[in-house]
Amino acid sequence: MIATFTALLLAHALADFVLQTGWMVERKREPQIFLLHGVIVLITAQAALGTVTAWELVALATAHLIIDAIKTYALPGGLWPFLTDQAAHIATLITLTLMAPNLWSMGIWSDISWLPGLFALLAGVIITTRAGGFAIGFLMSPWSTHELPAGLPNGGALIGTLERSLIFLLVMVGQPAGIGFLIAAKSVLRFDTTSQNQSAGEYVIIGTLASFGWALTASYATLALMRHLPPLGILPISP
Repeated sequence: MIATFTALLLAHALADFVLQTGWMVERKREPQIFLLHGVIVLITAQAALGTVTAWELVALATAHLIIDAIKTYALPGGLWPFLTDQAAHIATLITLTLMAPNLWSMGIWSDISWLPGLFALLAGVIITTRAGGFAIGFLMSPWSTHELPAGLPNGGALIGTLERSLIFLLVMVGQPAGIGFLIAAKSVLRFDTTSQNQSAGEYVIIGTLASFGWALTASYATLALMRHLPPLGILPISP
């Protein structure tokens, strides 16, 4: 059952945060783009589970589109609609797993014992970095119009992605103490900006704490999931 959920989780992460491009998000109200996203949800679920005939996956893609329709047409943009949308998708994955726990064992990948662990790791990377980027972006959007020191185009977003990636890596290899050095390094590098401009300083602090919090939560959730799966043999999964 856990393997089924893990495969569905990776499929969802790929469909929503990797294969759904910015171009698609901007045009999601167009029926053909909206339906294209549904097809991608179905194909990624089929690929992750190694089966194309399960009717449950068609139901999953349909439920995904219903949830997206509510978010796209009825809810405003922002952090809470984003989190609510993702919580609804995860609830759908859990429900399907409980209803059809043997979907993984029916697929062509079921004999590869270490594959669910790899799927969990990949899903964790995507949720930590890509999903985290969207969440932090929505959180910081109310202050995006304030006058802040100019920087490189998308420089802040790239820094956030890199720091979340490093946190994920440190947690996975059993060295979370290194995160303290990461915080110290960023504090030193941002010192001039934060000390000379109060608005910029508060903006950096809020974004950094939120980014670190998201990364730690997603990383330890990934570890918790991997503990219930056959080990990969390449990571020191610690309690």
